[in-house]
Amino acid sequence: MKKIGLLSDTHSFLDETIKEHFSVCDEIWHAGDIGNPEVINELEAFKPVRAVYGNIDSSALRKSYPLNLRFDCEGMDVFITHIGGYPERYTKRVREIMQNDPPGLYICGHSHILKVMYDKKYGVLHMNPGACGHEGFHQIRTVLRFEINGGRVENAEVIELGKRGQRRLAQV
Repeated sequence: MKKIGLLSDTHSFLDETIKEHFSVCDEIWHAGDIGNPEVINELEAFKPVRAVYGNIDSSALRKSYPLNLRFDCEGMDVFITHIGGYPERYTKRVREIMQNDPPGLYICGHSHILKVMYDKKYGVLHMNPGACGHEGFHQIRTVLRFEINGGRVENAEVIELGKRGQRRLAQV
């Protein structure tokens, strides 16, 4: 069993409470739009990180992190990208992956909209943790925490970090 902390769209801001929420996690997964490299450096100093780059990320981050990341975690085939859409509204690139070789767990960011939904057509669980930074239109900053055990996602939790624009902590 692995405990995962999932976040996206930090946009150069790392809320210090994330470390508290993810202290029980084995890994942190970042679904893109990291922003300032210090954000990912701080996460990597805290826990092992898997990440993809997003549309706002610099060429340096794009060299360090892939557009797509696919791997096995505890028997679960995981696919992470930043821009990919969601069931019934996948981007062309992700729709082709779903049609040809769907993963068990598909994760994306970009929309700033928290979603956890099952795609019956392809047998895929979709997760978007929403946005945990201050940039964007979302009202509440969110992350997800869950476990992967024997090829299944279990004990998924939504964690609210506060309102967008509420800057209790320093920006990285």
